[in-house]
Amino acid sequence: MLVPVKQFLEILKSQHIVNDADAQKYEVDALRRNMEIDTYLLEFSKLPKLEILKVKAQLLSIPWIDIASVPIVPQLLALISEPVARKYTLIPIVLDEKENSLSVAMANPFDFQVVEFLEKKTGKKIIPTLALTDDITKIIDTVYTQGLSPDVVEAVAEAAPKVRTVKAEDLVQVRDKAPIARIVSTILEYAMKGRASDIHIEPQETRTRIRYRIDGILQEKITLPKGLHDSLVSRIKILSDLKIDEKRMPQDGRFNFKLGENEVDLRVSTLPTVFGEKIVMRLLKKTGGIPSLDELGLRGTQLKILQEAITKPYGIILVTGPTGSGKSTTLYSVLSRLNQPGVNIVTLEDPVEYQIAGINQVQINPQAGLTFATGLRSFLRQDPNIILVGEIRDVETTQLALQAALTGHLVFSTLHTNDAATAVPRLIDLGGEPFLIASVLNAVLAQRIVRKVCHFCSAKYVAPPEIAQIIRETLGPLLPKQYAQPTAQITLAKGNGCSECNNSGYLGRIGIYEVIAVTGPVNKMIIQHTTARDIEDEAVKEGMIRMKEDGYLKALEGVTTIEEVLRVAEV
Repeated sequence: MLVPVKQFLEILKSQHIVNDADAQKYEVDALRRNMEIDTYLLEFSKLPKLEILKVKAQLLSIPWIDIASVPIVPQLLALISEPVARKYTLIPIVLDEKENSLSVAMANPFDFQVVEFLEKKTGKKIIPTLALTDDITKIIDTVYTQGLSPDVVEAVAEAAPKVRTVKAEDLVQVRDKAPIARIVSTILEYAMKGRASDIHIEPQETRTRIRYRIDGILQEKITLPKGLHDSLVSRIKILSDLKIDEKRMPQDGRFNFKLGENEVDLRVSTLPTVFGEKIVMRLLKKTGGIPSLDELGLRGTQLKILQEAITKPYGIILVTGPTGSGKSTTLYSVLSRLNQPGVNIVTLEDPVEYQIAGINQVQINPQAGLTFATGLRSFLRQDPNIILVGEIRDVETTQLALQAALTGHLVFSTLHTNDAATAVPRLIDLGGEPFLIASVLNAVLAQRIVRKVCHFCSAKYVAPPEIAQIIRETLGPLLPKQYAQPTAQITLAKGNGCSECNNSGYLGRIGIYEVIAVTGPVNKMIIQHTTARDIEDEAVKEGMIRMKEDGYLKALEGVTTIEEVLRVAEV
């Protein structure tokens, strides 16, 4: 069905997606190429593909769907075979058993012959829904060629009837059945190919939801029948060497998984919930190495302060931030840099996330009496040069860490504070004496992780006046010279969405930081028990770049977006 060109472009202009000049150029060029305007824009422009899809759906009065964000329902794949899905570029997405209807994402929802064919084949009323052709093709490649079908479809068919009536004592009989093993393998393969850092297997009232954390954001990708949940959990427990008959208490375990040349260490955690046991698996790469400080996003003054702090023979260096902000990765990067044959490095972690050759790594075990405090006390008798304590969380650990630094050791640790300056009062709250903290604290680094703009679909745009004003006010003297004039246009970058980034516009992550060097004036303020705000103001006077400022500078370079910086660093 033809889309009215002028009306299409007018809607895009009203939504500030295109300007008048570009709209005129697109109209002429589409006419010259004898192409429909939506097809032309999708193929030859860098406009956001989902916005083009929305406008087309609006003009044609049909439903649309962002297929890349819709979870896969493996059992629906049995309704439409792979050859049919590929030939007509479509994929089944939602089954309504009450209405006996099947929603199907289609590149051409107005192909009524195909709709009629599908209704005869499936015996269901077909609800055609508009979706992007590239996205449908990618989903077909994923679900049909990466094992979600026919393996998972077969597994659902084979395992579901058996599992519905399975009791706890019968789980052992089900655990090694091939269909369940294939489902687990598929879930893990999908995670590795999709660059996921975590897998969440969540029981709900009528289904099991599988979500992946990709670039820091949870995305629902697969749903399975609730009847498979217990045997799925049992299979993972067997792999993780956990007790399959213990369902009332949380458990922790781990196992390795190899796909081709890539290998990951999976840290498994189970948690009893109302509808069954939830499993979270953290994927830790065993191949690919630890990123350097430059690759993490540290540079300029921040990198220089940290490099000077870690070359001192003793003292404490703290990395702060909430859970999931990349503190451990930063510390591992620093330790890799300091790892030399003539240096004895010992670590005390909960848990050991990356194994580094040449470093003595210890995992805490509270049940056996090995805590951060007891382990740190033992470390001092192991002739260490450098000590990593996974987290300072109590009075005893705080005092032992300060003592270790005073006696000539270089100590690294983490704290849960929102910014770098707050680390000082936090240490004092945990029993550290201000004069001791002042004498051993070398530097404090605070960090967050932001998503990077996808370099495959990145496009420059001029920042709206209100955003430009916020950037100018936030950065002040840090604003790059090319934007110094009030009339200068500030350009930013955003990803329009493509198959490489699952239409998110983001691909990969990078850190934003603030680093406080403990100089003479800062030292004096710590001894005087000064507030965190005063310490931060003094650090800024001495050249510290705040976390939000670092994020804005990376946004101006096109590395990330202002929205990402505000998402993680707005306080």
